[in-house]
Amino acid sequence: MAKLKFGAWIPTYAWNDRKVGAQNVRNIRASIEKCEKYGIDVWVIDHLLSAPGLYGHAWLEPLSVLAYAAARTESVKLATGILVLPVRHPVLLAKEISTLCHLSNNRYMFGVGPGWYAREYEVTGSRIEERGRRTDEIIEAVTLLLTQPNVSYSGRYYAFKDVTIDPRPPRMPTIWVSGGSRIPDPDEHDVPVIAKTVMDRIVRAGNWLSRCSGTQEWVKRDWGQLREHAPKLGRDPRTLTFGHCNFIHLVEEKSHEKALVKSRGPFLRTMGSHRSWEHLQECYMAGSIDRINSRIQDLVDAGLKYLVLGPVTEDPAQIDLLAKRVMPAFR
Repeated sequence: MAKLKFGAWIPTYAWNDRKVGAQNVRNIRASIEKCEKYGIDVWVIDHLLSAPGLYGHAWLEPLSVLAYAAARTESVKLATGILVLPVRHPVLLAKEISTLCHLSNNRYMFGVGPGWYAREYEVTGSRIEERGRRTDEIIEAVTLLLTQPNVSYSGRYYAFKDVTIDPRPPRMPTIWVSGGSRIPDPDEHDVPVIAKTVMDRIVRAGNWLSRCSGTQEWVKRDWGQLREHAPKLGRDPRTLTFGHCNFIHLVEEKSHEKALVKSRGPFLRTMGSHRSWEHLQECYMAGSIDRINSRIQDLVDAGLKYLVLGPVTEDPAQIDLLAKRVMPAFR
């Protein structure tokens, strides 16, 4: 089987059904330290608010968590997967990223996307209809601020003059762009296709983090469309990197059906009751480890190079299972 690079969404859940206390912090710390031990990059999710269309909970603030992770690790990469850009201001964000790069010895990867939850834009002063254009402007502005002194920028939504961010990292962090087809929620704006504007953003960055809220066949279809789209922007499709993120629950159970039974509760707790269990199985990785590895191999066969898996519980033992039962199949 082909070699695959792994990251893990560490369990930074802001549980709303019970108190988030010291044990939650211990689990996060243990998960981070296990990632360092096994060479698994540390990724964090960003949702300002609980978004019931897809999830049952919010997450802790991602850049703060990565600053904590920087102090607990020395070698693995640290990444936002993804940072919802339109709820942030580019100058403040550039300062936060420059600080994180400094504290982590430049191990940060800039995973970004426009987000999808309308309420998060409303409470931060924008609208969901602006999310794509705001995302593009923030990527442009942050890139300038992290690579040059005395930067000025004039866009539709953001403008500033003669701004210098110190300390700037020695190089621009790698940008990973999320996007793709999603099984539609009737109350939200996403659709079961990948938009041209999204493909433009991904191709310009060169690194795609495919979303897990569509079917596996849609992920492969989107990848094919991105490769076809790249030459239109003057880019060789062979220079694009195919990444994928997904939620997972690993159990030591050979029977696929019995493994699904054991996984149902953890998935429903994390995702909420908005979608059916059958729907969750279509989007996410549940069941026997053999079946999960087969699903991963299907993506590898399509060109996958980087996989980020997020346990739906805060149990650090999930990182052990990932390292011992999943990763060896792809080395």
